[in-house]
Amino acid sequence: MFGAETWELVAFLIFVGAALWFGAHKRVADALDERGRKIAGEFDAAAKLRAEAEAILAGFEAKAKEAEAEAAAIVAQARAEAETLAAEAAERVKEFVERRTREADSKIALAERQATADVRAAAADRAVSAAETVIRGQTAGAAGAPLVEREIAGLAGRFS
Repeated sequence: MFGAETWELVAFLIFVGAALWFGAHKRVADALDERGRKIAGEFDAAAKLRAEAEAILAGFEAKAKEAEAEAAAIVAQARAEAETLAAEAAERVKEFVERRTREADSKIALAERQATADVRAAAADRAVSAAETVIRGQTAGAAGAPLVEREIAGLAGRFS
């Protein structure tokens, strides 16, 4: 009359009825609610951790930007100092070259004056020698000797 499937259904309904009678559904619902609360708490904690991580990341990004700006300022300052040093060095080199040029011009002028004086002295010596030779030839004898000596000594003084 009743098959195995019927008895299975009756046993299942008795089991479900007993479970409901002893409050198993409340325990299951309470366990599921508690599990939901734990998961919601973990989600809240995860959201807080994420917010903290984002704040830390934003702080690091701001510090990185600040460090980049500071590095750019340092590089700009170093370039400005290098340009200033280069300009000062160029000015010092220019002044050095001008000073050395003036010194060289001064030495050249001194050498020219010395050479002119040497040429004049040599010309005076040659002129005195030539005059001596001419005068000795014209004033031969004992009467012309003191005259020749006196005039030769005077010529050397006049040309010097």
